[in-house]
Amino acid sequence: MTWEKPKLRRIRPHSSCYSGKPTRAPTQTQRKWEDLKLKISEDSTHSDMASSISMSEEQFLCSICLDTFTRPVSTPCGHNFCLACITRYWDDAPLCQCPLCKETFQTRPHLKVNTFISELASQFLLLQVTDARAWSSERPPANSGAAVLCDVCTDAQRGAVRSCLECVTSYCDLHLEPHHRAAGLRGHTLVDPLEDLEARMCKEHNRLLRLFCRRDNVLLCDVCSRLRNLSHHVVPVQQAFREMRDELEVADARAREMIRERQEKVQATRASVQQSQRDTGAAIARSTEELAALASEIQRSQAELVQVMEERQKAAEEEAEGFIGCLERDVAQLEAARGRLRELEAGGDQLRFLQEVPDACVLPRTADPTSFSFDRHVWLHQIRTCLSSSVSQLQAVLNNINAQMSEFSGSEDASDTTLEYMQQHKVNVVLDASTAHPQLILSDDRKEVRFSMSLVLWRFQNLYRSPNTFTENLAVLGEQGFMSCRFYFEVFVGRKTEWCLGVAKASVQRRGPMVQTPHNGVWSLWFKKDRFETLSYQDVPVCWGKVERVGVFVDYNRGQVSFFNVQTETLIYSFTECHFTEALHPYFNTGDNEYGSNLDPMVIVPVGQMR
Repeated sequence: MTWEKPKLRRIRPHSSCYSGKPTRAPTQTQRKWEDLKLKISEDSTHSDMASSISMSEEQFLCSICLDTFTRPVSTPCGHNFCLACITRYWDDAPLCQCPLCKETFQTRPHLKVNTFISELASQFLLLQVTDARAWSSERPPANSGAAVLCDVCTDAQRGAVRSCLECVTSYCDLHLEPHHRAAGLRGHTLVDPLEDLEARMCKEHNRLLRLFCRRDNVLLCDVCSRLRNLSHHVVPVQQAFREMRDELEVADARAREMIRERQEKVQATRASVQQSQRDTGAAIARSTEELAALASEIQRSQAELVQVMEERQKAAEEEAEGFIGCLERDVAQLEAARGRLRELEAGGDQLRFLQEVPDACVLPRTADPTSFSFDRHVWLHQIRTCLSSSVSQLQAVLNNINAQMSEFSGSEDASDTTLEYMQQHKVNVVLDASTAHPQLILSDDRKEVRFSMSLVLWRFQNLYRSPNTFTENLAVLGEQGFMSCRFYFEVFVGRKTEWCLGVAKASVQRRGPMVQTPHNGVWSLWFKKDRFETLSYQDVPVCWGKVERVGVFVDYNRGQVSFFNVQTETLIYSFTECHFTEALHPYFNTGDNEYGSNLDPMVIVPVGQMR
């Protein structure tokens, strides 16, 4: 094996060819390089190589990336490449062959890092850096006023225009010229002048930080990479920079897109707020006008009602006064007739008495006192009944408005007022046969209850033996009681014309008729043909209409019992601000036939499943 002496070309322009001065004594770096060549000659089998060896940076360049070797490997044909470069080359090539001599390999060679060449390349780079630092330390201090000075200038230091990351040196425009000319230097990374280039050296191994670990996000030298065995995660700094710069551009583009979307959303939201303000103002004005018109209509109806009642009263009084005057005249005539009769009776002339008595016995014509009656109770009762019905309907409408306003007001969590939210608290309800009235029939699974015209004899016989049985109300309770929780269940009532549904406290009255008061311990909705009432106030409708499937929701801690039309998902009525002190049981009352045929059952149905 023979060595061909290559032409030496330095990358540090500090020799006489750049400075124009006589050749100086060898520097410390040059002496180290000579020692390195001596070490090479001692390891070589050809002793005549040591005297003629001359090495330059071109010998440490990869022919693929044209950069200094990074983890160099040798192919079977004897050529050297970076491990990553030859790997990518073979991955993309159809044949496994050498990029230089084109020798084809039958199987892909298993390559290992050539530690000898890797060490030479690292030492060469280190000597270059050390040489530049030593040469800079020998120069007299000078300052051109630039922030970063050239590390190569020997006399007056000129300002640096670029810094080389591979050379770890800053150059002025004069000494930067080889990086534009030399093939081995053109691949170096040039950046704006940097002051702290030493920070780019590995503190542990004093080698250039040329690699980047994707897994740990740290900079590494080639020694760090070998020691950590991070071959699958390590890439050159330039590649990592390009990748991260691409990622940064993608992130920047995404950020710009997100900013644009949010700015558009801000504009749209502001426009919506402004439109909502206009719509809300118009709605307030319209609602105020409508409610004011309704209030004015109510006041007008009130005035008309008062006027009609006063006029009717005045006419009745005038009619009564006329009848009283007629009766008083009749009384005067009768008194006069009685006077004449007493005169005849008091006289002693019998002949005259007999002659005048027949005429005196004929009483004057008078009005029939029974033909007139001043009983205004029936008329007033009719007016009160009609007014009470109208007021009840109006009150039911107002209650519905208030309930909807409460739902929209935001004073409660909006999700707490939706049927979907309430159905999440469903419970399994079964009927307690021991509480059922004798005229109620329960299904075998205790999910249905119906009214029967005949008594269940065995239950009637034991009626007074069990204190739990309802004796007057056609009612039955759920078996399980609930405290300090939320629960929900649904009941199918179908076409029943009367029913009562809700919850009752555990100690609700079982014996005798139940009085309709707010303190009877039952919070239920009572349906009668076409209107809804409560067991708290008799004959006071809270809603009108019909429903086939009813949902009952109880919030024990909030003191609320609500009834929903499951088909339309609308609120029927709510008991609010209730005070519960004991367990609550579902309450069922089938009703009788007072409002027509009412023999259909009340059925406890699975929540969410239509019958």
